[in-house]
Amino acid sequence: MDFDYVASGHYAHVKHLSVECETKCSVLHLSADEVKDQTYFLSHLSQEQLRKLLFPLGCMSKEEVRNLAAEMGLLNKDRKDSQGLCFLGKVKFSEFVARHIGEMEGILLEAETGDFLGKHRGFWFYTIGQRQGLRLSGGPWYVVAKDVENNVVFVSRNYFSLDKKRCLFHVSSLKWILGSPPKDLDKLQCKVRHGPKFYNCHMELVKGNLYKENEHQSLGETAQEIAIVRLSEDDQGLAAGQYVAFYKGNTCLGSGIIIDSWGDNNFPVSSKALEIARMKDKSGLREPVKIKNLSDNTSKVTPNNGKISSQVEGLNSAKFLSN
Repeated sequence: MDFDYVASGHYAHVKHLSVECETKCSVLHLSADEVKDQTYFLSHLSQEQLRKLLFPLGCMSKEEVRNLAAEMGLLNKDRKDSQGLCFLGKVKFSEFVARHIGEMEGILLEAETGDFLGKHRGFWFYTIGQRQGLRLSGGPWYVVAKDVENNVVFVSRNYFSLDKKRCLFHVSSLKWILGSPPKDLDKLQCKVRHGPKFYNCHMELVKGNLYKENEHQSLGETAQEIAIVRLSEDDQGLAAGQYVAFYKGNTCLGSGIIIDSWGDNNFPVSSKALEIARMKDKSGLREPVKIKNLSDNTSKVTPNNGKISSQVEGLNSAKFLSN
C-alpha cells in the first residue's frame, strides 16, 4: 500500500527527526497522560514500523479527549474504557486464542500435593497468578507454575502466602528502538507491566551460555544477548513471559521478555507434582479430587472411595521454572 503514515489512538508520542538528520530515526516518548500511557505496549516496535506511525492523542489526557469528543458530538463520547484487547471487540480472549493457536487437553495439578484436580484446554490459556477460568471448587485457586513441555498447569490456594517479591531477573528477545542499547545501563528506568509505575534499574548485558544451578531451571544454550536486570526495589508480580520496557527520562528505549527471576522465591512445586507432570501416560490418573470448603477445615474428597483425606504437608519441594 502506498501511504506516508498510519494514525492510531494510542496514548503515546512519536517524534520523527528531520530527514536531514544523519540517523533519520523516530523516537518514542511518553504521552501526556501518565496513567493511560501505552508506550509499554509499543516498546517492541522496530524503526521501520515507528517511522510510519502518528499518535494524535499523545499530547492529550484522556479527560481532554472525552471533553473534545463531547464538544464534537461523537457517538462514542461516553463509551467505557477498554479493559482488554481493544481490537477483539466482543470476541472473548479465550476464543481468540483458541481460534489462532488451538486447544490441547492437559491436566491441572495442585502444586503442593500433586493431586489431580481437573483438565484444561492448553497451558497457553493461563498466566502465572491467574485466578479466573480454572473452574475448581474449594478456591480461590491461582496458577503458580506451568510445565510447558508436558502441558501441565500447577495451581495452589496459597499463592499469596509466600513472599514472592524479587528484584533480579533475566530478559531475552531484546529489541532497541534505535537499533542498539543505551550507553548508561546503570541509569535506566523500566516498567514491568502497563501503568504509571516506574522502577529505577541497573542492566548488565551478557552473551553465551546461561544455566541455572537446578536442572529444572535451565535457561538453555543461547547465542543471543541476555540482560540481567536489577530493580531499585522488589516487585511482587514478576513472572516469566511478561514484557519489561526500558526508559531514559520520557523516552522509551525498547523492551524484552522476562525469562525468569533469580532467587529462591519461585513457587515451590512438590517433587510428587513434578513426577506426575512428567508421566508420559496420564491415562491412569483417577477421577479428579474434589475440594470442599468446611467451616473449620478444608478437606479433599476422592470420588473413587468417598473418603476424606487431609491436605498433605511437608513434602520435599522442588523448584520449577515456568516458561
